Amino acid sequence: MNILLNPGPVVLSKRVREALLKPDLCHRELEFIELQNKIRNNLLNIYKLPAEKWAAVVFTGSGTSAMESMITSLVPIHTKLLIIENGVYGERLTKIAKIHDIDHVVLHHEWGEEINLTNLNNELQYHKEISHIAVVHHETTTGCLNNIEKIANICKKHKNISLLVDAVSSFGAEELKFEKWNIAACASTANKCLHGVPGVSFVITNRNAISSMAATSARTLYLNLIDYLDAQDNNKTPFTQSIQTFYALDEALEELIELGGWENRQKKYRSLMDLVRREFENLKINPCLNRDKSSCVLNSFYLPEGISYQKLHDELKKEGFIIYAGQGGLKKSFFRISCMGDILEDDIKRFILVIKKILKN
Repeated sequence: MNILLNPGPVVLSKRVREALLKPDLCHRELEFIELQNKIRNNLLNIYKLPAEKWAAVVFTGSGTSAMESMITSLVPIHTKLLIIENGVYGERLTKIAKIHDIDHVVLHHEWGEEINLTNLNNELQYHKEISHIAVVHHETTTGCLNNIEKIANICKKHKNISLLVDAVSSFGAEELKFEKWNIAACASTANKCLHGVPGVSFVITNRNAISSMAATSARTLYLNLIDYLDAQDNNKTPFTQSIQTFYALDEALEELIELGGWENRQKKYRSLMDLVRREFENLKINPCLNRDKSSCVLNSFYLPEGISYQKLHDELKKEGFIIYAGQGGLKKSFFRISCMGDILEDDIKRFILVIKKILKN
């Protein structure tokens, strides 16, 4: 079995994999609604969010579908969206806004660059019509963990602007302060920090944010959060869901609860990533970002001198390890390592031994 050190899909635990074998089920039956409701409640409970104020909306699709659903459903037509870019996924938010003709401005940064808060403040002063800021929490382009709290503090100075957070690669392992950061919604997926399988994504939304959009014309059919929430609150689903992936997410959430929640998952990831960083430092493999700027989920590293990404990838794959390339122009200079999934310390130690063998050759 390959050990996936890429940022999702992840190595599944035995119990999550076996959950895929549960009985076939019709999405219009009571048993599915009970499954859907349990998942929705457990998603809220990860960050102890009260159901009377917050809602989890679950649907079949990848993390990008959750991003698109959030952006298209929660930005009013008469306002403007500010999008912060410092990696591929911030730029993807901009693509979504352009495709759906959502009025927006972009605060662009180089990939991995720390967000310029002075420029952010200036944009908000100049564009008084901005109602929301869209930002990626964990930008897996580089492993950068953006400081949402600092962004939120600036927003509070400007008529309490709400945040739309791409938490696709942070939900379930990094801290999210929904109330303090004035998060209107965050988008995420099953197959990253939650250790489910690809195919189910979700948006955690403030119910007030949804209700304020009720009279607005929908920009999409399939990804309209308002219709999903109305259906799911009334024990329905508007479209056919991927039943087996729901089974897997349900089991993965139960496993997360039993293992101590997001805090313990963060500790595990950080412990494994620190092991990688220490061993890589001894091998002169340098991280692209300092530890305090990186997420616990994924770190990026410069390629060892004289070794191409393709060679490193192929040699590691022969030994059962899958790593991830840099994106775009970064592919030739660095690679990425994630410790998500059912990965043990012994797996990482064996990975390091293989890296040492490759470097010797």
